[in-house]
Amino acid sequence: MARAEDPEIVTRTFEFAVRITKLCMFLGNKPGASRTLGNQLLRSGTSIGANVEEAQSGASTADFLNKLVIALKEARETSYWLRLLSAADVVEEKRLAPLTQEVSEIAKILGAIIVSKKRNDQAE
Repeated sequence: MARAEDPEIVTRTFEFAVRITKLCMFLGNKPGASRTLGNQLLRSGTSIGANVEEAQSGASTADFLNKLVIALKEARETSYWLRLLSAADVVEEKRLAPLTQEVSEIAKILGAIIVSKKRNDQAE
C-alpha cells in the first residue's frame, strides 16, 4: 500500500476543504450565478482532500498515483473557479488570495509527490 511521502498534505487538503466549504456557504446565500459558481467550487475544492485521503489506502502504487492525479486536476479546477469568482467581481480578489495561494501550493506539493513516486518506482 502506498502513502504520501508528505503526510502534511492530508491535513492541508482537509483544512483547505473546510475553508472552501465556509466560502461556499457564504456564496450559497447569494442569488443567481454566485450560488451556481459556489456549487462548482464546493465540488472541486472538497474533492482534492477526498482524493488525497483515498490515496492513503490505495490498493497499489498505480491506484495511489491515480488518486493523486485526480486530486491535482481538482486543484487546478478549484483554482479556475477562484479566478472566475474574482474576475466576475463575485468576491473581492483580496478575500480569495489566501485560498488561491493555498491551492497553488497544494497543487505543487501533489505534483512533487507524483513525480517523486514515479521516479522511485522506475528506479526499483
